[in-house]
Amino acid sequence: MVGTLSLVGLGQWRIEQVAEALAAADRSALGLNAPPDGLYFLRATYP
Repeated sequence: MVGTLSLVGLGQWRIEQVAEALAAADRSALGLNAPPDGLYFLRATYP
């Protein structure tokens, strides 16, 4: 999901394409896979 949403952020996909890919219920319809290493929760800050 992160990789697919990054394509939207880069302007390579429209948000409608994400909805279509999710509706297809097929992993091959989605975009990039984000690498699992390096993704971690750093901190939560509250006002």
